This record gives sequence, structure tokens and C-alpha cells, in this order.
Amino acid sequence: MSSPLSNDALLARLEGTGYVRVEPPVLQPAGVFLDVSGEDLRRRMFLTSGPDGREMCLRPDLTIPTARLHLGSTRAGGDAAYCYLGSVFRFRSEASAEFTQAGIEIFGRPDREAADAEVIGCAADAILACGIDDPLVRIGDLALMGAVIEALGLPKAWVRRLMRDATRGGTVEETLDALIASREGAERAAFLAALDGSHPEAAKAVVEDLLAIAGISTVGGRSVSDIAERFLDQARQRAGADLSAEKRAALSRFLSIEGTLSSSIKELRALQRDTGLAMGATLDAFERRADLMSSRGLTSDRVTFAARFGRAVGYYTGFVFEFHSATSLALGPLVGGGRYDTLMTTLGAPQPVPAVGCAFWIERLQEAGR
Repeated sequence: MSSPLSNDALLARLEGTGYVRVEPPVLQPAGVFLDVSGEDLRRRMFLTSGPDGREMCLRPDLTIPTARLHLGSTRAGGDAAYCYLGSVFRFRSEASAEFTQAGIEIFGRPDREAADAEVIGCAADAILACGIDDPLVRIGDLALMGAVIEALGLPKAWVRRLMRDATRGGTVEETLDALIASREGAERAAFLAALDGSHPEAAKAVVEDLLAIAGISTVGGRSVSDIAERFLDQARQRAGADLSAEKRAALSRFLSIEGTLSSSIKELRALQRDTGLAMGATLDAFERRADLMSSRGLTSDRVTFAARFGRAVGYYTGFVFEFHSATSLALGPLVGGGRYDTLMTTLGAPQPVPAVGCAFWIERLQEAGR
């Protein structure tokens, strides 16, 4: 095992490969984290209020603060690459609520597969330099999952629900079973039926008015608008049809795919051929990324793909990955990241911005590298 890299040396290494160091503020507007982060992160945030009453939080990660910083910079219209090192804050029952993360983020790079390969390749190089000689690399692709779910011909409300749960670390089969088997009580069913027959904006206004009359402003970190949107989704889902046995079997076959990159690509191609599920350009991009990763030393035998793998963070939209130590699996992921192409418009960008990055859990790296 090699000698572990110090924090300063890690940051210098990232800067030396072309990433510009940034230091986003510790105090951040809470709204965006509540809107786009997964349930796991939302319930562990430290919330407070500013003098103007606006809800604020101690940053629970550094990706969103770095994205906000980029949008406010002169480089917002082009591509940029940043690195950082700093404290983040989350409630944790058995560990300190303050811990350290380093990371890299790439914005505006049009060649998505090349940027993905660069980020995971940089993570692999850094993790080896930190003294982790036995990394296990696990990847998934939410865009590929989305292509399969879209190809099943499900109602749009179902597709949104399935992808939302998959993006946030949920189980696709359980969500699908709930959508198919859901049965509301008479009053709830009548209410949802009325919503489904109304204009979306009018229906949303009705729900918001009812919640306001009840004195409800937020539930579990969700705004009244968020709650109203969930009711509308439920109303739309009532119109969904059952999934045929053939389509259910195709989805199960996709979700069962797990193995090396080369074996997974063969299985995905066979699935597309046998079932007619059109993964098309998304599968082509997956294969190209695998080739680019291999050219950076992440060969097929070093990487495990799992079709059902996701990360419990709500803003990921495509390629996702984690590194673990084979001898210290209990520590959890040492590095985690992925692609998040819709986050920037959520933050106020006038048009979609390709984005990908990863974060290093410094204390875990130090412990695993001992």
C-alpha cells in the first residue's frame, strides 16, 4: 500500500490537472437543496433562517454551491472545471455532523462521455494516490434506465414517478407494483378523479388553497407547491394501464444485468434485440463511455455495472459511480459522483448545461488508506 496523500497534496493534484479551486460559502439558500436532493439528504440538513426570513442551510454538499458559484461567474456561458476542499454538514447518528469533502465539477463540456470518463478517471488516479490500492468501482446509468422505462410505453406520470424514485435510490419494482396495485379510499379516489378532470393550473390552485386553509405550509421539507404537484401526479397515475407480462419481463431482465462492462454491453445489446426496447443512442453513448474509461485504465474487468444501481441524490440524470475499498467496505463509498444535466436550469440557467462531477469523502479515504 502506498503512502496516503495529504489534503493539500490531493487538492494540488486536482489543480494540477486543470481544475480551478473555488471556495463556496458555507451558508446556502435551503430551497434548492430541498427541491432537488433526495429524501436521505433532506432529512439530515441543518436549517436556519436569515434576517429576511429566508430559509438557509449549512451546505450538505459542495456540488450545488459550486454550481451556484459557476452560474454567478463570468464563465457561466462556457465550459469550466472546478475543484474544492471544505466542510459539509449533515446529521449523522454515529459520526460527526461536520466532515470534509474534496471534489471536482465540470460544467458546459459538450462531449458528455469524454467528460464522464475524465471525472471517473481523475477519481481513480486520486484514490490510488491516497493509498487505496484495491478500489472496487461500481457504475450505473440513469439515462439508460430512463430509455428502457420510456420504451415500455407507460403513462407519462408513471415514467416520472419511476425515474424520480430510481434517481433517489428507490426500488423500481416496488414503485411499479405500487402504481399498478394502488387502490384509494372512496373520498380520496373522488378527489383525485376531480383533479384529473381539471386544468393543471386550476387543480394545483385548488390543492394549494385547501392546504392553506388547513394551515399547512411545509411537510417534510416540501413546499405547498411541491405537495400540490404530488397530488396532481397521483391523479394522473390513476389513468395508467397495467403493464403487460412481456413488458414486465423485459424490465426485470434489464434490472438483473450486472457484471463487467464488456459482459453488460453484450447483455444490453441482446436485450434490445430480443425485446425491441429501443435504447438507441443512449446505449451507444454507454458503450463509447466504456471505451473512453478503458483508455484511462478503468478496463472492463476493474468496473462493475449494475443496471439498478443509483445514488440517493435527487439531481443525478445519467452516469453515476462509486469507489469502495475492498478491505474496508463498511466505510461506505470513498468517492461518489455522476452526471446532473438538469440541475443548472433548476438553479436559474437560461438553458440546459451539461454537468458532471464527484466528491471525495476525506475522512473515509484517510481511514481506508491506513
